[in-house]
Amino acid sequence: MNIPNALTVDVEDYFHVAALAPSVHRDSWISRESRVVGNTQKLLAIFEEFDVRGTFFVLGWVAERYPQLVRNIAAHGHEIACHGYSHRLVYEQSPQEFYQETHRAKNLLQEITGSAVLGYRAASYSIVRESLWALDILVELGFVYDSSIFPVRHDRYGIHDAERAPHRMATPTGKSIVEWPLATARILGFRLPVAGGGYFRLFPYGLSRWGLASINRRELRPFVFYLHPWEIDPAQPRVSASWLSRFRHYTNLGKCEERLRRLLAEFRFSTARDGLTQLGLLSG
Repeated sequence: MNIPNALTVDVEDYFHVAALAPSVHRDSWISRESRVVGNTQKLLAIFEEFDVRGTFFVLGWVAERYPQLVRNIAAHGHEIACHGYSHRLVYEQSPQEFYQETHRAKNLLQEITGSAVLGYRAASYSIVRESLWALDILVELGFVYDSSIFPVRHDRYGIHDAERAPHRMATPTGKSIVEWPLATARILGFRLPVAGGGYFRLFPYGLSRWGLASINRRELRPFVFYLHPWEIDPAQPRVSASWLSRFRHYTNLGKCEERLRRLLAEFRFSTARDGLTQLGLLSG
């Protein structure tokens, strides 16, 4: 399997996380201690150490306040993609609201970098069966690929029977967009989520490694892996939240960087755009 896996980063701060939203009012974001610049720069240094390039899905709220961070990511040879503007879940927005905020974020990123933004990822993978209408809006806005569909069962997201491999799919109105679903491994008829993030911290590293390797070696295709800058920051401020949200957000933050380094040493990575191009799903 010579096609590189996609290394992706959802560039958002710890207080943007949807699971913490009941405890963190949006009006408080501007007054909270921001750590996204330092954490993202740390990731850039790690990626440089391993000579890998990835795709950074940047939140518009972050780009608007820290445009130099976006330029720095691009200057290091990474792909800039869009993570929406305000981290609102897609299925909690109207189509008009989704269009307006996604258009705002995409234009902002393109103005900062001077380059076209081709990829999109929804906040908390919130393109679900009920919000597939968003794919038509993405095509209308000029996106050529999406990486928002998680083919698992989950209380917040997921289309459990969705296609697992990168593919070109039809939108509800018959348009076409490339989808790179979040990685799942097959085990005893079950889809095990191994795409990264909380799963990477909660599962033993050996299980994540086995699942990702099985996609490369048994299914002979690349996987997409994701991480947030706050996941390598065990010193981040703690937010009062439900026990489940605290468990998902804070467990093994102190182990994540070491696990990431092991992953980068053991697998081959590049940008989502490069991987999809090599798969023949995007034009070069």
